[in-house]
Amino acid sequence: MPRKKSRALDQPLEPIGKTIKKARTDKKLTLDQVANETGCSTAYLKQIEAGKAKPPVGTLLRIARALQIDSGYLLREQQATLSERVKAFSKRTDNYAYTTLTPGAENKHLKAFRVVIEAGQAHKGVSYQHEGEEFVYVLTGDIEVMVGDHVNRLGPGDSLHFNSGIQHHLKNNGDSDAELLVVIYNP
Repeated sequence: MPRKKSRALDQPLEPIGKTIKKARTDKKLTLDQVANETGCSTAYLKQIEAGKAKPPVGTLLRIARALQIDSGYLLREQQATLSERVKAFSKRTDNYAYTTLTPGAENKHLKAFRVVIEAGQAHKGVSYQHEGEEFVYVLTGDIEVMVGDHVNRLGPGDSLHFNSGIQHHLKNNGDSDAELLVVIYNP
């Protein structure tokens, strides 16, 4: 049953969920198999496939790896116009918005994003991890990047390069939105 489109920055996730489900079923993989490869519960994967969950970039990268598809395939937008693609990339997760800076990088290992974390907010749920490396550069605001058990506090002009295979978590400690440049290398 088709879902109605919601407000501009909070559009339904059916295109990504449907894409994931199609890739999974085409490869004859069960939800249990994908759960074991990603660390996500089968219940969460069902929510993503149904368009009811808003997966963060790290989760999409793990799912793409488990499905053996390019992560850009999940991150690129299905709509035809640039304005629709920009809207779609503007809000994918709770308290965390990102816009791709490398459209068309479906077959590339390096992807860049402009990320905005709302004031006083963090990713909901558990920390995430994905194979590769990550570089974070703070444009505005004050954030915490927890890599494993180590807390890194960054402000405007600060950067951090880390192994994204280690669980990590972003949090905005400030009273205003934080804007970041995030570059992900996924081998």
